Amino acid sequence: MNEQLTVKSAIKETLPTVFGYVGIGMAFGIIGRASGFSPVIVLLMSLFIYAGSAQFTTVSMLSGGSPVLSIILATFLVNSRMILMSTTLTNYFKNAPLRQNILLGTLLTDESFALSMNKQNYTRGQLNFTWINTANLIAYLSWVLSSVIGALLGGIVADPKFLGLDFAIVAMFMGLVYLQVIGDKSLKHGLQLVVIVLTCVLTYLALILLPANLVIIVVTLFGCSLGVWCKHAFF
Repeated sequence: MNEQLTVKSAIKETLPTVFGYVGIGMAFGIIGRASGFSPVIVLLMSLFIYAGSAQFTTVSMLSGGSPVLSIILATFLVNSRMILMSTTLTNYFKNAPLRQNILLGTLLTDESFALSMNKQNYTRGQLNFTWINTANLIAYLSWVLSSVIGALLGGIVADPKFLGLDFAIVAMFMGLVYLQVIGDKSLKHGLQLVVIVLTCVLTYLALILLPANLVIIVVTLFGCSLGVWCKHAFF
C-alpha cells in the first residue's frame, strides 16, 4: 500500500482480495445450483442481496421452506455487523454528500472495510470516496461474476469443499489481519496480538454457546470492549 487515494491505487491494492471473492463466490454458486436454483436466480441473488454469508443462509432457508419473515430476520442478524463497520467509516465522510455515503454503505464488505482500515495507516488517517468506491465496485463485480460461474459449473462440481474453495475466504482474512498488524503504527504490536488471541478465544466459545448468526456481532462487541480495556489497563 501507499499514500495515494486514487482509482489506480485502489485497483492495485484490492486485486489480491479478489481471490477470496472468487473462491467463496463460486462456492455459493455451486451450492445454489445444488439446492435447485437456476443460474439466473443465483445471479439475481448476488445482484440484489449481495450479502456473502447471508446468501448461503438464504439459500439454505429457502430450500428448507422457511417463512419469508424468518429469512429476512436471519439475513439482518448475519449482516448486522455492517452497522458497526459503516458507523466506523462515517468518521471519514462527515462532509460527503448523502448519495455517496449511501453508495459506500450499500456496497461495503468485510474485505473492503478491512482494506480501508489498513489504507488509513498509510494516508495519515485519510480516506476518500474514490478509493473506497473503487474497492467496493471491484468486490461487487467479482462476487457477482464468480457466483454465476459457480452456478454454471454447478452441474460439474458437486462439492466445492473438495476443491478447497471454502478455505479461500479464511486465507484472505488471515492475510488482511497480517497487513493490519504490520501497517498500523498507532497501536503496539503486543496489544494487537493480545486482541487477536482474545478474539479467537471468544469466537471459539461463542460457536459453542450461541446461534451461528449471532457469533460475529457478539464477538465484535465483546472483542472491541476488551481491546479498549486492555489498551488503557496494560499498554
